[in-house]
Amino acid sequence: MPAFLIRYPKGQGEDILAEDSHLTLTIDHGWAVLADPHGTCIAVPAHSGATITRIDQNQQPEE
Repeated sequence: MPAFLIRYPKGQGEDILAEDSHLTLTIDHGWAVLADPHGTCIAVPAHSGATITRIDQNQQPEE
């Protein structure tokens, strides 16, 4: 199942783990967009400083 860990710089937001069997990541006009067949789930602006990491089923997020 695709899972993506969104990490924000300290003090700028809480980290988010998004996972869904149909989740996709695309880049559109300066936004990272996580979507499923129903539409956009999360959109992160490029200027936010966040990093997005794909986490496979057998991987655990690093602390």
